[in-house]
Amino acid sequence: MNDTTDVYAMKENFRAARDFLLHHREDYETASAVFRWPALDRFSWALDWFDPLACGERRDQAALWVVREDGTETRLSFAELSQRSSRIANFLRGLGVARGDRILLMLGNEPALWETMLAAMKLGAVVIPSTAPLTPEDVADRINRD
Repeated sequence: MNDTTDVYAMKENFRAARDFLLHHREDYETASAVFRWPALDRFSWALDWFDPLACGERRDQAALWVVREDGTETRLSFAELSQRSSRIANFLRGLGVARGDRILLMLGNEPALWETMLAAMKLGAVVIPSTAPLTPEDVADRINRD
């Protein structure tokens, strides 16, 4: 099997697992007894699943809809979210962020949070989600933790 065949098989395994859970979403007993995570050695959800959706028939469909407390909202399509996250991934790559690196992400529920999370997935970086009210000691702990 070559890399393309491997990714295709992993995509199908992911799709089958997703479909199984959707089918059994109201049958907890079966879902918890039977479901097994598929082996996805080189599968990137952002690159192998999300981005192809963003290029296909769902490209103009809303992928993200953030509604703020004041009633303002932001909607991004699959294509927009894919493109914006790719730009952030390229920016982070330019800063030297690589697979396995950690990114301390301190953002509220706003488009930049979701764009950056997708960008990190595209790079294979690990997101450490944080919240703005952290103390300086808490931030230092997250930065220095192995």
